[in-house]
Amino acid sequence: MKKWIATLMALCCLAIAMPAQAQLIKFGVKGGLNLSKLDLKEYSSDNTTGFFIGPMAEVTIPIIGLGIDGALMYSQRGEKEWKQQGLEIPLNLKYTIGLGSMLGVYLAAGPDFFFNFKDVKESQGFKKKDSQVGLNLGGGIKLLRHLQVGVNYQIPLGDSFDLKELPQADNKTKTWQVSLAYLF
Repeated sequence: MKKWIATLMALCCLAIAMPAQAQLIKFGVKGGLNLSKLDLKEYSSDNTTGFFIGPMAEVTIPIIGLGIDGALMYSQRGEKEWKQQGLEIPLNLKYTIGLGSMLGVYLAAGPDFFFNFKDVKESQGFKKKDSQVGLNLGGGIKLLRHLQVGVNYQIPLGDSFDLKELPQADNKTKTWQVSLAYLF
C-alpha cells in the first residue's frame, strides 16, 4: 500500500512540475536595424543601414539564468554594389540577471551564420561570399516578461567579398544591430 501511495505522490509531483517545465522554451519574433561598415585596407565606407526580421526561440534555465537563443532571420546590410541580403542564423549563449519579476539584464555571445542569396555573381572586380561566419557579442534588457531590447556587435571571422584587384586585402562587413523581440 505504501508503494502505491508513494508512486501516486510521485506522479502528482511530476504532473504539477510539467507546466513549469513548458515555460523553459519561448518562441517569438525578433527584428531591428543593422548598421554596417565595410572595412578594406585602402577603402572604408560610411555606415549603412539595413534591417532584419524573423522568428526566434529561447531556452532558459530559470534558477541559473543561463540559456540559449537562436533565430532564423532575413537580414539586409550594406548599400549599392556592396549590399548583402540573406538568411542569418545567430546562436547565442545568454546569461540573464533578474532584477525582479518584470526586469532583467542579459549578456550574450555566440556564432552567427549568414547565407547570402542576393546577386552572388561576380561584378566590378569583386564577388560576394556565399556564406559567412561571425561572432556575436551583445547585451540588453528584458521587460515585462515578453519584451527584449538589445544591442549586438557582429565580428566577421572571414572576408565578406573576394576582390580581384586586392586579393590579400581584408574586407569585412562589421555590423551593429539594435533589436526588439517579443516572446509569446
